[in-house]
Amino acid sequence: MTHTLRVCRVTCGQVLVERASGLIMAIEPDEFDVPVVDYAFHGISTPRSLIDQMATAGGFTATKLSMARDILLDMKKEIDAVDGDATKVCNWLSFPACLCATGTRGFFVEALKQRMFNVVSTTCGMLDHDIARANKHYYHGAFELDDIELAEHSLMRLGNVIVPNSSYGEIIEEVLTPVLEEMYQDRLKETGKTGADAWLGFGSIHLVWELGKRIGTPDSLIYWAYKHQIPIVIPGITDGSIGAQLFMLRQKHRDFHIDTLADEQVMSDMTWDVETSNALMVGGGISKHHVIWWNQYRGGLDAAVYITTAPEHDGSLSGARLREAISWGKMRPEAPNVCVEGDASVLLPLIGSDLFQRGDDV
Repeated sequence: MTHTLRVCRVTCGQVLVERASGLIMAIEPDEFDVPVVDYAFHGISTPRSLIDQMATAGGFTATKLSMARDILLDMKKEIDAVDGDATKVCNWLSFPACLCATGTRGFFVEALKQRMFNVVSTTCGMLDHDIARANKHYYHGAFELDDIELAEHSLMRLGNVIVPNSSYGEIIEEVLTPVLEEMYQDRLKETGKTGADAWLGFGSIHLVWELGKRIGTPDSLIYWAYKHQIPIVIPGITDGSIGAQLFMLRQKHRDFHIDTLADEQVMSDMTWDVETSNALMVGGGISKHHVIWWNQYRGGLDAAVYITTAPEHDGSLSGARLREAISWGKMRPEAPNVCVEGDASVLLPLIGSDLFQRGDDV
């Protein structure tokens, strides 16, 4: 990474003088030598030029967004340099399902298509929305709509997105029921085993690949995960509509199960000896924790960007800043990192419109 300690802390307004915690950085007045510059809007022609000006204009989140873009750009350069070789560079991506109910899903699809990340941690709802939206539309709504009235019309509200039941539970059941049965029968044939033994080693990663192979479309994450064999780990695989479908399959075939520890083995194998491990984490919860948890076994992440709207003062993982992970050994003390406070449905498209259009000039 090219970011020095001084760049990270001075130009990003993160000068630390925390004597009580023992993190002491002596202030040298002459080091504050990077002036704040006003935006020159006539010079903004691309998202890249806007983010470049954010770096010099400064001011709160704009500075952090610029730094996040630069760290992610370095991450992309590193993984491109090794052609995605996960034994050399692991770029982790974690995010919550809700963003896949919006057009921000396109950021994650493009990220996997370009193989910028080679391991993903997310939630069951990602599968729900990814499969549902490949078959049906979600619609624009508003936060202020009457939820009682919506329920009377079988319309579900996810923030300001309207999800008709016909576009969610009904279509997921219609699509998944025959596919899961087919997958079950094929697994028995391929392994030559019966009973629970046939499912040893079959985790959520393998489930995603099977679904990507059978029903994935180029606008979906599962398609690109299967095409590039990118592990998508879903630790809470039962927590969603897909989980309900898996439960129903279990009622018919009592030997069926998802081997969640097989997922843990994959993550363990990826982290212990990898030369460089970086992460983009969006939101908290189980998705974020699986990233930082496994990286503690190699001494922590080498670089990270975290995007969240959660406050720090409630002690939640969602609100925990990356500096807290240092105390757990999940982030290396010298690792370039930034926490950008804000709505990922605004920030990720801005970053992606620069990051994914660079091509060979990365």
